[in-house]
Amino acid sequence: MDTVHPPSYRALFAIEGFPRLVTSMMLARTAQQMVALILVLLALQRFHSAEVAGIVTFAAVAPGLVAAPIAGALLDRHGRTRLVVLDYVASAAALGLIALLDTANALQVPLLVVIVTISSITSPMSNTGMRTLFPLIVPVRLWERANAIDSNGYVVASIFGPAAAGALVAAFGPAVTLALVSAIFVCAAFASAGLPDPGERSEGRRLFVEAWDGLVYVAKHPTLRLLAICVSTSNIAQGLFFIALPVLVLARFHAGPELVGLLFAVMGVAGFVSVMLVGRVSSRGRETRFLAGSMLAMGVAFVIILAGAANPVIVAVGMVAVGIANGPFDVALFTVRQRRTDPAWMGRAFAVSMALNFAGFPLGSALGGAVVPVSIELALVMAAAVSVIAGVMTVLWMPRED
Repeated sequence: MDTVHPPSYRALFAIEGFPRLVTSMMLARTAQQMVALILVLLALQRFHSAEVAGIVTFAAVAPGLVAAPIAGALLDRHGRTRLVVLDYVASAAALGLIALLDTANALQVPLLVVIVTISSITSPMSNTGMRTLFPLIVPVRLWERANAIDSNGYVVASIFGPAAAGALVAAFGPAVTLALVSAIFVCAAFASAGLPDPGERSEGRRLFVEAWDGLVYVAKHPTLRLLAICVSTSNIAQGLFFIALPVLVLARFHAGPELVGLLFAVMGVAGFVSVMLVGRVSSRGRETRFLAGSMLAMGVAFVIILAGAANPVIVAVGMVAVGIANGPFDVALFTVRQRRTDPAWMGRAFAVSMALNFAGFPLGSALGGAVVPVSIELALVMAAAVSVIAGVMTVLWMPRED
């Protein structure tokens, strides 16, 4: 422990480049949260179909997960900052194109899916690039606090992103809102340009060989392999819930997109408080309790929402519970992955690990698109059950050390 300069958030923001890193991260993640909800609302309002919402959400995530090993190899080979900027520019262009087509009444489902799919392919460059910059810039003694900031990047984005998306879609429609989000990605690209990138470059071997090496590294790594199984299972529940909640609000409560955004914002506020408190506590030796406890608590939260499926107030209480459960989960997940990954492999290993961890979300969204039209309650029951299963698997299989 550094007794002269003890760990603190002030010390964290004194690190060169860290404030710009956080600014870029916040802009991009807010935009990403907005896009995720706007695409669902676009499908529900323009095409009147939960199935289309599930397909579009799947297309926005799954291709990027498949491309993640290549993205990880590129990050280790060429550095992170320039590829982060490249993805932000590509995202801005794709959203601008969707906005133009929607304004011209020329947007059809196949075309929307194609554009979203192409945009998804570059997404691991920014998602993984940003995540790997944190442990490279920040000293080990400040990792818990850095991971709290990193996690709260998602949490704060989940507060403002969905709330802004819901209000803007209700006021101006999806096309104008997508154009605004495109502009946010451009601002994030400017903020990212020139960020310090102290990581070592990998050897100049063939790209696909390096990508395959990243897959093998994760497959042989006890902790990363376990996270791929358990966290991806937990994210199936998240995908189911992400489709079920908007349909519940629009169809059951007969409310507008603004209430959908407000409920996600309530979840984000609770998550922000939870993450900031958990970030002050060392997760070393507590990773299993944090991860499994959060997954089990998430299952309870989905049950609360299920019980209040006819009452918006109870649903809001359930959203608070979801946010609280996210705090220990995010901090423990980010920290254990950093702590147990060789720094030379961070680009490739993180890209593959993050992709595998998140793989359950598009599967859950596609499943939600099929199940929600049949029964919203069934989708929530499935989400709760899957969360509990993931928590139990984590308790049973999580290695203490590698």
